[in-house]
Amino acid sequence: MDAEIVRSFTSRYSDWIVEALNELQDNFLITDPSIAGHPIVFASPGFLKTSGYGRDEVIGRNGRMFQGRGTDRRAVIEIREAIREERAVQVSLLNYQKDGTPMWILFHLFPVFAKEDGQVSNFVAVQVPIAWKRRRRVEEGDRRRCGGGGGGIVFGSCRRELCAEAEIRCNFAADSFIDSDNRGLEAEQLCEASEVEKQKAINAANNILSALTHYSELTGRMVSGKRCSSLHVMPLSSSLNISLRRIKQSFVLTDPHLPDMPIVYASDAFLRLTGYSRSEVLGRNCRFLNGSGTDVLTLHEIKENIQAERCCSVRILSYRKDGSSFWNLLYISPARNASGKIAFFVAVQIDESAKNDGQPLSPEMRQLGVVGAVKVAVRSLSLSTGAGCSKS
Repeated sequence: MDAEIVRSFTSRYSDWIVEALNELQDNFLITDPSIAGHPIVFASPGFLKTSGYGRDEVIGRNGRMFQGRGTDRRAVIEIREAIREERAVQVSLLNYQKDGTPMWILFHLFPVFAKEDGQVSNFVAVQVPIAWKRRRRVEEGDRRRCGGGGGGIVFGSCRRELCAEAEIRCNFAADSFIDSDNRGLEAEQLCEASEVEKQKAINAANNILSALTHYSELTGRMVSGKRCSSLHVMPLSSSLNISLRRIKQSFVLTDPHLPDMPIVYASDAFLRLTGYSRSEVLGRNCRFLNGSGTDVLTLHEIKENIQAERCCSVRILSYRKDGSSFWNLLYISPARNASGKIAFFVAVQIDESAKNDGQPLSPEMRQLGVVGAVKVAVRSLSLSTGAGCSKS
């Protein structure tokens, strides 16, 4: 099991969180959108029992592994949009157990926000099975649709029918479900959940959120079901955050549209370089890196280039949190959205004393690489949202 995935879940909550969640009777998964691939980081015993999967088969994988040929693509798109917009959603969904058995569920997804910066720390996916009954008789036309003769078994659920051979064998792929005879299950109509099932999903969500909130308080890294940040800036969307976290160099994004042009994103490498925590950086202007030895003329040069919306490259004396100084090879560039307007400024830092540090590329090429990656991420996001650079 990937160490990053384990840490992503346990680092925010106390050691008792897993035991507390295991005691809940509900079927649910917890995912981490900050890790590439948006993997599952926790699966409840109830979910594992219902799905037939083992924990090691689920943790680290994306939730689409449970989809199949009969899964309604419109429902999947609705879930993806809710994730992108970082909001709750409740839809009926056809998923598949490990042995290929189809199962209608009420899928209730909601985000969990970190209080320190308002970012989404996790998504919780509650899954309530929707009641269905076996049909004893079937029309001849439905029999043919199920693959021929009288050996077919038909499952009726609400206003639609699921058809499958009695001895179906399944092969799972990322977005498809095909049995050994190339006969899949048809999903012509969505199955509606009852009000009782909808309320059960809400109650389960409340219980899970209550546990997460309680055990996050014990570590001081508190979470909430609503976005509430102590910072003076709105957090970036999960989609942009995921793209930016793939960039391993030291850099920050600043927002020129907010008063005093605050930092709205800081990479892990930047935090390691400067010694500051993320909560100490976000919402502040970059001038906190300046000190008594910082050249005023260089600062003026940076200001002029930003006002003129130009790139600039300077060598400036910067200071870490502990007061130690380092020569900062700083490269600043505007990042424009799909409409051509400046969404952010990117500032890439390299400690001159470690500028080579076994890197095959020169500092200049590494800086240009970071800026290029950020620009691609910003433009891609604005294209997908259709309205400039999205901020949640």
